[in-house]
Amino acid sequence: MNEVERLNILRQYGILDTPHEEPFERIAALARLIFDAPIVLISLLDDDRQWFKSNIGLDLRETEREHSICNETIRSDDVLVIADTRQDIRTARNPFVIGKPYVAFYAGAPLVTSEKARLGSLCIMDREPRHFDERQMAILQSLAALVMREMELRRQIDQDWLTGATSRMAFHGTLEKLVGRMAPPSIGLISFDIDHFKQINDRFGHMAGDRVLIDIVEVCRGVLRDGDVISRMGGEEFAVLLPGATTKSALAVAERLRQAIESSRRTDVDGPVTASFGVTMLDQGDHGLADPLRRADEALYRSKANGRNRVTYSWAMPAEIGLGAGSVREGS
Repeated sequence: MNEVERLNILRQYGILDTPHEEPFERIAALARLIFDAPIVLISLLDDDRQWFKSNIGLDLRETEREHSICNETIRSDDVLVIADTRQDIRTARNPFVIGKPYVAFYAGAPLVTSEKARLGSLCIMDREPRHFDERQMAILQSLAALVMREMELRRQIDQDWLTGATSRMAFHGTLEKLVGRMAPPSIGLISFDIDHFKQINDRFGHMAGDRVLIDIVEVCRGVLRDGDVISRMGGEEFAVLLPGATTKSALAVAERLRQAIESSRRTDVDGPVTASFGVTMLDQGDHGLADPLRRADEALYRSKANGRNRVTYSWAMPAEIGLGAGSVREGS
């Protein structure tokens, strides 16, 4: 598996930059108790950084990937043991070996997904060299499997069971995290639903309707950037988060989504499937998530009232920014 595929799978878990969570902390604490190790890390390797879901004994949440011993761990499905990091050519010059926290011993079990992607490791470290036998390696590997089980459970909760889109609960959590890191109005929010979806179910059956929902998410992912988030909010209703957006770019994305959905064809449904859109930007005066979601939904309902298959936005558009095809201003 190449690195691009591995990173894509990692991002599907939606776990990077999330807070500490009790299941992972318990596993790390158990590893510390079993192995009497001063440092236990649940480490995930992103593109250029090593990020810690749990970091017992280390006052860091991430480091540069080039300094990560876990880079060596993910080369194999086996547990990596370096009895004395100061004497090993792979680690002797590592800044965390020759400097704080002065790691002299390392043992790491890779976190391996069902797709055989190695996302990171559960590792223990000590400030003195140690012996680590096969029984201890088996225990560490079992604990790493527990970490992966929690990650899989978390992914299932965070994903819609049918389409694979982000679940409503996870969508709210993502929005809250974005607001904490990114000041409004640099976050766009799109709300859309499929036009006449009940008629699709009634005419072609619910299996065909489910296929339409799955296809819609696939089509949208082909338009959206890696950092954008699409969620199935319920039924045929969806929402999209656009971090780092402007009013112009948010409107443009919504219009591209509308066109992509309309132009896609499905063998199990006669004729085109269309969707209606509402677009808003998060505002500093918003009280929680209810305000932006309400604005986006109101703009969506306006699209429905004005003939469907169009984009409506909820702000006063500057004159220099033109309307996209099928787009109308809120209240028009």
